[in-house]
Amino acid sequence: MPNPFPGMNPYLESPDFWPEVHHGLISMLQESLVPQLVPKYRVAIEKRIYEIKGEQSLLVGIPDVSIQRNTTPRNSNSSNVAVATRTATPLKVGLPMFEEVREAYLEIIDMASKEVVTVIEVLSPANKRPGKGREMYEEKRDQVFGSRSHLVEIDLLRIYQPLPVFGNDIEGSYRILVSRGDCRPVADLYLFNLPDAIPAFPLPLRSGDVEPIVDLQALLNTVYDRAGYDFTLDYTAEPLPPLSESDAVWADSLLPKTSLPPSET
Repeated sequence: MPNPFPGMNPYLESPDFWPEVHHGLISMLQESLVPQLVPKYRVAIEKRIYEIKGEQSLLVGIPDVSIQRNTTPRNSNSSNVAVATRTATPLKVGLPMFEEVREAYLEIIDMASKEVVTVIEVLSPANKRPGKGREMYEEKRDQVFGSRSHLVEIDLLRIYQPLPVFGNDIEGSYRILVSRGDCRPVADLYLFNLPDAIPAFPLPLRSGDVEPIVDLQALLNTVYDRAGYDFTLDYTAEPLPPLSESDAVWADSLLPKTSLPPSET
């Protein structure tokens, strides 16, 4: 069964699946662009590596890590200092562990000059969540904005606040930012919501070169088909993060019309 949603599939945003989807989209973008850009350009997959420490590391998506908190209510007249009492069994506590985060992105490189012409980013939760991951990504983003390189920033995640832009009062669940190095500070922002198909956009290159059209919807659907998500996604459960009330009503009206394949035993 193909992707039942006309645009972004919100079930793919789950921490259980998004790392795979992110990897698949980066690979599909490279696979689709290489035939259109060689021999003048090279499409390279690059990696950004950093560490997150503390409770933020628990949000990266590792299912077997958890923190248990003491939820016993305190007396309103008591101080903020908890008084330890002797217990027969030890308390479960969390430790400030380091977690290594690896994020892939694409660079379109001019083969003659070896210059990075375009950077393509597919955002992950760590890029948007307040903390070190977002700070590092915003620093990288500012570096691109201060260069002559173009930036394509693809945000298919509803969780957390989107990356900042100015002059936009229209809200959208998802967005694609196309920032041309020779047009800054003006950029093109494609906004779309759950019922919308993902808009196609031109990939900025050197002036005078034919710019390929990136059909991200087709690439996402291919990732969906190749990974067999029609067999692994549970459409009877609520997606993560949860949908807004209006989107949930729309999705409920859509999914029952879809014939899901029976699960294999």
